[in-house]
Amino acid sequence: MNESLENSRRKMVEQQLRQRGVSDEKVLAAMLKVPRHLFVAPALRMKAYSNSALPIDENQTISQPYMVAVMSQALKIQGGEKVLEIGSGSGYQAAVLAEMGAKVFSIERIPRLATQARKLLESLGYLNVAVIAGDGTLGWPEYAPYDRIIVTAGAPAIPDTLLAQLKDGGIMVVPVGDKYNQTLKIIRRTGNAAFTTDSIRCVFVPLIGAEGWNKNHNA
Repeated sequence: MNESLENSRRKMVEQQLRQRGVSDEKVLAAMLKVPRHLFVAPALRMKAYSNSALPIDENQTISQPYMVAVMSQALKIQGGEKVLEIGSGSGYQAAVLAEMGAKVFSIERIPRLATQARKLLESLGYLNVAVIAGDGTLGWPEYAPYDRIIVTAGAPAIPDTLLAQLKDGGIMVVPVGDKYNQTLKIIRRTGNAAFTTDSIRCVFVPLIGAEGWNKNHNA
């Protein structure tokens, strides 16, 4: 089974990522190494390398590999960057960034998921990832500013608090739109100015918090 999963992972990288335009070799190498099947339930492991989002606990999802690759590539990680991740989920995106050499500070609003992600990442040896439970829309001011910020949930607008925690010259990647359709935004901060580029269309679970969607909001 392990050999089959490794073959599936290689096919994922070559067919779903490289052939679709993902060209950052650091991203491709990281996703070839990180065992995505360990970040989903055992019953879903044979689907772990398909190009689709999969359910995880607490009605959340693990993003499709292509989306993880696109977002990771947009961050332009060279190694050594301090990255703030909003929405730990299963921990897979954090593992990919850690594999690329980033120091990841990850916030998950659901305590149970935060605990699961922390334990899994530690068990896999990703000691350059810190995971806490909290309102990700407010960031993690203790370690700000960050070289990079990645938001893995759909926001109604770019959270001002997160933008304030982005280092001058830093990059933030965040899906922005309504609860059912978003556009991936790539924000580059230069001094007090922020320059935004639209990337691909996407659909993420809602970003819930003080500067995201209200938990009971039905928009």
